[in-house]
Amino acid sequence: MSDNDDNETQGVVFGVLAGVIFGIIALVAGLGMWKASQPTAPVAPVAAEAEIAPVGEALAKVYFAVGKAELDEADKGIVAQTVEALAAKEGGIVLLSGFHDPSGDPARNAELAKQRAMAVRDALVAGGVAVERVKFRKPESTIGEGSPEEGRRVEIRVQ
Repeated sequence: MSDNDDNETQGVVFGVLAGVIFGIIALVAGLGMWKASQPTAPVAPVAAEAEIAPVGEALAKVYFAVGKAELDEADKGIVAQTVEALAAKEGGIVLLSGFHDPSGDPARNAELAKQRAMAVRDALVAGGVAVERVKFRKPESTIGEGSPEEGRRVEIRVQ
């Protein structure tokens, strides 16, 4: 065997190896583009649930300070009241509805109403209510008459 034959063999080996590597890269890129072009089913957000209609009068209302989402010490008494009402209703849920007034930035108001409802949920869960029994309604705006405090409340219903 001559040096020329060895060089030709190495050239063939490197050529085949380069072809295999190029083929793998092309395959991966092609699969990626094919996957990206496939239609996907829309994925619902994790927090999305079917809207639950409130039933009856609110068991309790928790009022918040302007721009705040923390419960006062006095409001923490609603936890025992809610736990008691929930114990009397087998299979019942706690429905929380956060409210905001129409003044100011609507997106900020809705987010604050949501944070307030979550603060009430956290207090209820800390008081012994199972988290899967607490449901939320979309934040609601108070329109028309009523005190400013009505626009900074969370209503609690056991249904």
